[in-house]
Amino acid sequence: MNQPATKVLVIGYVWPEPRSSAAGGHMMQILHSFLDQGWDITFSSPATIGEHKADLLALGIGECAIELNNSSFDDFICELAPDVVLFDRFMMEEQFGWRVEKHCPDALRVLETSDLQSLRDARHQRLKDHLKADPDGDDFGALFAPALEEEFQLMADTDLAKREIAAIYRCDISLMISDVEIRLLTEQFKVPAALLHWCPLMLEPPTEAFTPFEDRAHFLSIGNFRHAPNWDAVLWMKNSLWPLIRQQLPGVQLHIYGAYTPPKATALHNPAQGFHVMNWAEDALAVMSATRICLAPLRFGAGIKGKLADAMLCGTPNITTPMGAEGMNDEQAWPGVIEESASALAAAAVALYQDRDRWTLAQEDGRQLLARRYSQDVHGPALVERLDQCRGELAQHRRINFTGSMLRHHLHKSTQYMAQWIEAKNRTL
Repeated sequence: MNQPATKVLVIGYVWPEPRSSAAGGHMMQILHSFLDQGWDITFSSPATIGEHKADLLALGIGECAIELNNSSFDDFICELAPDVVLFDRFMMEEQFGWRVEKHCPDALRVLETSDLQSLRDARHQRLKDHLKADPDGDDFGALFAPALEEEFQLMADTDLAKREIAAIYRCDISLMISDVEIRLLTEQFKVPAALLHWCPLMLEPPTEAFTPFEDRAHFLSIGNFRHAPNWDAVLWMKNSLWPLIRQQLPGVQLHIYGAYTPPKATALHNPAQGFHVMNWAEDALAVMSATRICLAPLRFGAGIKGKLADAMLCGTPNITTPMGAEGMNDEQAWPGVIEESASALAAAAVALYQDRDRWTLAQEDGRQLLARRYSQDVHGPALVERLDQCRGELAQHRRINFTGSMLRHHLHKSTQYMAQWIEAKNRTL
């Protein structure tokens, strides 16, 4: 007798937009891993639908709009009765976790962190402090490779870290896209490894021939403009990095693509300087495949970088910082160059742009890196196996996570009372 398909409810912070952000792409990879198992998936979100939303219905995934602080969610989840509930970002666990626990106590609770937002936020503040103290400085090496203990000190007193790590404890499993962040959580914050699962980008390594050196030209940078690290990188390129490249390669162009382009970005568009703000790319892989070099000069951030994975998929060598490469590489060669200052990044970009042999070697390094670390065939089944294992041992798994149980008891009670108060107040308006 066939067992019924596992029911999964995803509570999304936003509706997935795989062509707008790495987070949206990663969510779709997770959903495809579930679909490969024949699981029954419903995606819900309180967010408004964006213009680049994935067509979930076409994949056989149910869709349901939900509301914050509204008991209609209770009826919805009771009727659905999911076996697995995946919270997309910790804010959704804060909002809906108590309702899930109350109405579906036996459902496995999974947190998709995307990246450690508290780490990204703390690093952003560190960059601001650095620029305030040394506004004309060019070398950011001190920001790029701090010891994990320093990162812990940077985060430990922030409210965001306390909220985010508390949500990790309250869930049964948290999906971590970066193994560096797993080390930070286990070694510094003492989060039990049993609560974490390494789930990086899951990709199909390319097998076809790449567009060769001779058929490519110019530089490209890509990323959602709503993501603060991307906007900072655009400003750094505009003010420091790109002028240095154009001095040595006066004919080259830089095309910057990104979803949700704000007026402050379009104001930087300057064809005379070879600096083109191109808005959203209908086919990011197509424009990447026509480009010779991907620029990703990130000065802060967290997680791993979808733009660099896309560059490897297209055979496009990259120029980035240690922050850009963090969590993406292993002991083998990086498919491009990693530098810490605008002058070094520019010099590396100019050299690689003109060196066919070195460029071709970097192209192949990217293919090999994808196969070693990001294979969908490896990470998809590993994710499903880990969730199935946790479901089979759920009572014991929760019993040893007393800290999570304690946090759920206290926070969920206060959240429940606050949500009920807001709902009652809204009825009177």
